[in-house]
Amino acid sequence: MHCEAIMATPHAISCKEHVTRPFRDVSAVLRRDPLDLLQRATTSASARAESLATTLRLGLGGLDVSVDVRLHVRRCHEDRVVDGAPGALRLELSWDAMKNPKLFPSMLAELVATPLSDAETRVEIQGAYWTPMGAAGAVFDAAVGHRLAEAVLRRFLVDLVEQLRREIPDRN
Repeated sequence: MHCEAIMATPHAISCKEHVTRPFRDVSAVLRRDPLDLLQRATTSASARAESLATTLRLGLGGLDVSVDVRLHVRRCHEDRVVDGAPGALRLELSWDAMKNPKLFPSMLAELVATPLSDAETRVEIQGAYWTPMGAAGAVFDAAVGHRLAEAVLRRFLVDLVEQLRREIPDRN
């Protein structure tokens, strides 16, 4: 997996993963009910039953850090087919913390699924986050915040890819 943060306002960030499932299957699962899929990927069944929120998690050493966020799927669309090859599926996402949103960054992102081969799909998330708390937030972000944001986004994408592997049978 490759993640990078580019320090600017807003702060750009992206991660990529591959899933060994055909694009047509990945696309169908993502389009069916994307919000529910993303929630299944990131929250336990009991937590989902209690809330429509998604929990983003990150392990730091022996400590598990998590925050409940409101996740929104703003739009889902597919690029045009070119020369018979399928285009990319794009989901526009946003999220912000449910409790104390002034203490946590908010995010706008695009989840992109693209075919790599007949049996493999790249899943990538590209986005931007805004740090809260003005100058103090900027100092925290420069020191460690951007690394935390990368790690949270990476974990979110890994959880999604694992959920796709669980829901789409391996045809090999």
